[in-house]
Amino acid sequence: SKMAQLPTDLAGDLGVGSGLEIDGEPIDPDDPRGEQTLQWLSGLMAAMAPMMAGMTTGTMVGRLALRSLGTYDLPIPRPTGGPDADTLLIVSPNIEAFSADWSLPADDLRLWICLHEVAHHAVLGVPHVRHAIGDLLARHAGAFRTDPAELSDRLELGLEDLPGLNPTNPDPAAGADALARLQDALDPEAVLGAVRSPEQEVLLPHLEALVAVTVGVVDHVMDTVGTGLIGSYGQVTEALRRRRVTTSDADRFVERILGLNLTQEQVDRGSAFVTGVVERAGEDGLALLWTEARNLPTPSEVDAPGLWLARLELPDPPSDD
Repeated sequence: SKMAQLPTDLAGDLGVGSGLEIDGEPIDPDDPRGEQTLQWLSGLMAAMAPMMAGMTTGTMVGRLALRSLGTYDLPIPRPTGGPDADTLLIVSPNIEAFSADWSLPADDLRLWICLHEVAHHAVLGVPHVRHAIGDLLARHAGAFRTDPAELSDRLELGLEDLPGLNPTNPDPAAGADALARLQDALDPEAVLGAVRSPEQEVLLPHLEALVAVTVGVVDHVMDTVGTGLIGSYGQVTEALRRRRVTTSDADRFVERILGLNLTQEQVDRGSAFVTGVVERAGEDGLALLWTEARNLPTPSEVDAPGLWLARLELPDPPSDD
C-alpha cells in the first residue's frame, strides 16, 4: 500500500541516517518504556529514522516516539492489511508520566486516550478518507529533492564569510553576528527548505486541509461523547490540547518532514469547519463527509463550510462512461 511505502520513500529521497536515539543514547528495547515505544513505531514510524544524512533526525524521531501517548498521536492512517490492522496501542509509561506532570486523574486520562484512539481509527478508517490522506502523505514523502548546490549554499559557509570565526583574521566585534548567521544556516527550517520541492508546495494545502478537518471532527466527537463519559473531561482535554500545539522544535520538525502542520491555527481551522457545518446542516450534514470521495472538502471549502454544503447539493457530474 502507499502508506506502507511511505517510510521507504522518505529514506530513499533523503538519505541514510542513524538509528533511533534519545539524547544521543539508543533506545533500549529491554526498557519497558522503550519496548512500548518500539512497538508503536512498528507501523509507519519504525522505518523513519533513515531520513536525512548528516542530521540527528533519528534522535528527533526517538524523542517524538517517547512522547507519544498512543497510535494516533499523529493523525496518520494506519495500513489496513495484517492481523493487527485494527489493533490500537497506548503507551502506558508516557500516559502515567503525563498524568503525574499535569496532576490529572490517571483513569480519566487513560479513558480519554482510548476514546481519542477509537475516534481517530473510525475517521481515518473510512476508505476514501484513508486513501486521500494516505495518498497525499505518500506523494509528499516521494517528492523531496536532494539538491547539493542548494544545501551547500545554505549550510557550507566559508570562514572568509564569517570573519568573527576566522582564526587567521579574528574580529571579536563580528563574532556574535557570525555565530547568529551560522545558527540561521543550520536551522531545521532552512534545511527543510533546501530539500522541499515545488510539487510538495502544491500538495501541502490539500494535505493540511484534510488533516485539519480530521482533527476537527475527532475533537467534535470527543466533546460530544467524552463530556458525559469522563468525570474530569474538561481538565484532561485542556491539558492534552495544549500539549498538541506546544510541541518542541524537534517534534515539530518531524511533523513538518511528514507534511503535517499541527499548529493552533490549523486546529482552529478544522474546528471552525465542523462548527459551521453542524450549525447549517446538523450532524447529518457532517456525515456527508463519509459518503464518497467527492464529498471531501477542498482547501477553500474548509474555510467556507457553506460553500462546501452548497456544492454537495449540486447533481453529480456526468460520468465519462
